[in-house]
Amino acid sequence: MGLFGALFSLPLAPVRGVVWVAEKVLDEAERQYYDPGAIRRQLEAVDEARQNGTIDDAEADALEEALVARLIEANRRNRQGGPP
Repeated sequence: MGLFGALFSLPLAPVRGVVWVAEKVLDEAERQYYDPGAIRRQLEAVDEARQNGTIDDAEADALEEALVARLIEANRRNRQGGPP
């Protein structure tokens, strides 16, 4: 990139910085969302809430189904070498 290219792209530097930060935040959010340990802890919490009567069976089944789908996706991502 020459002098003119640098001068013309300089006003876009703050935008590139914001995009970089947004990408890092997204990466971290996905890492936490698809963390197998966190998903297993949530499954245990759903089971405990069902046993305590805090939630009914239908709600527990729906939560477990969503959590298992996330766990499957997390395992697929780990096998492909993508973000966990």
